Amino acid sequence: MKKLLIYLKDYKKESILAPAFKLLEALFDLFTPILVANIINTGINTKDTTYIFHQFLFLIAFALIGLSCSIVAQYYASKSAVGFTTKLRQALFDHIQSLSYTEIDTLTPDTFITRLTSDCNQIQNGLNLALRLLLRSPFIVFGAMIASFLINVKIAWIFVVTIVLLLIVVFSIMLISIPLFKKVQKALEKVLSLTRENLTGVRVIRAFRKEQDEVKEFNNANTAYTKQNEFVGKISALMNPLTYAIINIATILLIQKGAIQVNLGNLAQGDVVALYNYMAQIVVELIKLASLIITIDKSIACAERVQSILDVNTSISYPAETKEASSKDAITFDHVCFQYASASEESLHDISFSINKGQTLGIIGATGAGKSTIVNLIPRFYDATHGIVSIDGINVKDYTKEDLIKKIGVVPQKAVLFAGSIRDNMKIGNENATDEEIWNALQLAQAKEVVEGKDGQLDYMIEQNGRNLSGGQKQRLTIARAFVKNPEIIVLDDSASALDFATDAKLRAALQTIHKTTVIVSQRTSSIKHADLILVLDDGNLVGKGTHEELMKNCHVYQEIYYSQFPEEKPADFKMEALA
Repeated sequence: MKKLLIYLKDYKKESILAPAFKLLEALFDLFTPILVANIINTGINTKDTTYIFHQFLFLIAFALIGLSCSIVAQYYASKSAVGFTTKLRQALFDHIQSLSYTEIDTLTPDTFITRLTSDCNQIQNGLNLALRLLLRSPFIVFGAMIASFLINVKIAWIFVVTIVLLLIVVFSIMLISIPLFKKVQKALEKVLSLTRENLTGVRVIRAFRKEQDEVKEFNNANTAYTKQNEFVGKISALMNPLTYAIINIATILLIQKGAIQVNLGNLAQGDVVALYNYMAQIVVELIKLASLIITIDKSIACAERVQSILDVNTSISYPAETKEASSKDAITFDHVCFQYASASEESLHDISFSINKGQTLGIIGATGAGKSTIVNLIPRFYDATHGIVSIDGINVKDYTKEDLIKKIGVVPQKAVLFAGSIRDNMKIGNENATDEEIWNALQLAQAKEVVEGKDGQLDYMIEQNGRNLSGGQKQRLTIARAFVKNPEIIVLDDSASALDFATDAKLRAALQTIHKTTVIVSQRTSSIKHADLILVLDDGNLVGKGTHEELMKNCHVYQEIYYSQFPEEKPADFKMEALA
């Protein structure tokens, strides 16, 4: 929690004024029992109505001033808490954006969503209450105790013992509750994860008639979350009855001892009433404090969870400047190996190849062979475990982030479009792109007719995740988006899988006209057949490298893939061993 306080630096004034005005309000509250005692001891006993009226005016004035202070304190506390949470949420979001694929793979999206929403809201509520009550309640409690000493020392010790017992109860429950609240938030993540999974996979669930199974699984997770909430709630609920019991016992002792002192003539009747009022104030403030402690417990637990994300450092760092290009090779892999953080073995083993600028690289292989892993190393979404990945003769680790991303246009395997107009989506990689440049990119991506057929054309609004587009339309638009960026290297990670063969052929023909270094990952041999270099992967190993003609002569794995797609060309004596 302490580390997060740096986001309060722009709200120092508000963070000081909020508790200050609350303490001022508390001060007027502490004067009230004294005024009541004066009314009883002086006004009522002497039947001085003028004195009673004047003291009553003071009571009203104190109440109005206290109310004004409370309103001002609430304003500053809210401004500080909301501003703090805004900055914290922004810092958390920025930090998440800075993480590499390795960290994002380790931390699930549900974790990020919970931290940005539920946890930040809990922190905001806790800070708001803390600024208003964290100092006020103890101030009233200890102020009442000091006032009791000024009235009668013997009776004041009842206040001391009472406050000590109450502090023991409050802090004991606090220490027990904080770890439990962390578990509650973790259970909430599970509920969120299942909700997200069911909403995104609703069609699959219904297709396999798994609704009841999913309902059962959600019910189990929701029940577990509820039970954990109830358990920690029961512990927190002990706060009120225990504090009430202590206060009520103390009140009984107070009245008993006060009555004895009145009979002995050592204490005025009004002073007993004042002491009782101070005890009542302690009761009220401890009720507030009990609620505050529960909220602060949640806030501290949530703050630690948020801090745990902020403490995650990205495994990829970039230099301040990019080295000058030193080679005609566009992309070079030099004995590259790669292993995912959570994997027990390498996904790529000793991969070496290079292609010149303007050439086309095709990558093919079975599912899970490592094709996407190779293309993810090019823009440095991951760092190679061993070996060197170079672009234009420069190790990708020697590029600044801006220079590296500027060089490469990536079309991911899963087509992702954002809510907004087609124009907005096209400009993601190039904010200054003109409509003419966008239409040229759409033409190259075979998406021009798609946009022309939409109402508003470039102003047509795409729904979240492109729900109002077909799979092929989304793929073509994501390819066009990469073209609008106008990069030196275009990476197509199996991004034409939803296209028909005719459209795929037109796209490949269009790629030949732009003379850019192109990397094509595909399951179709027809898509990479004319590439200048084809890599054939099998279980992370490079089992073939060359042109289509060369591979058809010397790479059995490539031959199997090709003949499985064009069985009419398969020789009668050819055996499909590897694919079996």
